[in-house]
Amino acid sequence: MCMFSGKVSEVSNTRIFARMLAPARQGLVYAMNVDTPADVAMILPLPVILGSAEDAVKFIDLSKFPHFFSSLDRGFRSLTAGDPFGRSLGPAPQAASLPVHQVGSFEASYVPKMADFARLDERFRLPDEALEKVGLYKDFGFAVFKFKPGKQKVHPMALSFHSRFPDRLFFPTVHIHDGVVHEKETFDHHLYAQCHQRGGRALLEWEESDGNAVVFSQAGLSEGLIDAARHVYRLKLKGEFKNEDQFLLTV
Repeated sequence: MCMFSGKVSEVSNTRIFARMLAPARQGLVYAMNVDTPADVAMILPLPVILGSAEDAVKFIDLSKFPHFFSSLDRGFRSLTAGDPFGRSLGPAPQAASLPVHQVGSFEASYVPKMADFARLDERFRLPDEALEKVGLYKDFGFAVFKFKPGKQKVHPMALSFHSRFPDRLFFPTVHIHDGVVHEKETFDHHLYAQCHQRGGRALLEWEESDGNAVVFSQAGLSEGLIDAARHVYRLKLKGEFKNEDQFLLTV
């Protein structure tokens, strides 16, 4: 799910990378182009382990690796042109303010549960009516990334979290850009993943890189997010698809 706390003029070229860094610990990297007329926050749901504390999420600074995703794309250059693998697809009591982390060029916070949105800076809170529409995420945690006005290509936002789904990778792809959850949405996404084993039925629709990431990805700049010794998989979602999050089984 990608939800904004206010009006955005445009969101495009979304890229999401996921990998299990350790048992039940998922790494997630998110990048996009965004145009916003005012201060705004992007909210990503995270399927954290139930009962997790406020330190369940660790933010990772990739400001020195802005080409994270273009480096991954270099692993697919020998594939044929085109896209043969594309597919259709109420106020809480007052509490201490949530910590704010400086992560490269933007600020980030972790919201452990929906009721804790009241602890955020008012500029970055979700409207109550918007929260009511995301019942699916009632027991999720939320990563909040805060952006300044203007048209910008955001350097990759990265984090790791304790996942309740140790057997699958989670990609937050549900759109809520206008306060409404539409049944279908227009996607402009590339998803990237690394798995413990190559192949498998879950990856049949994904492109596979030509070799291990060490050959093309500058994995040493990724703060441990990219495994240099493994292949990378890519799935393109471009067009109108069912408005839902994506999962990839890893066992």
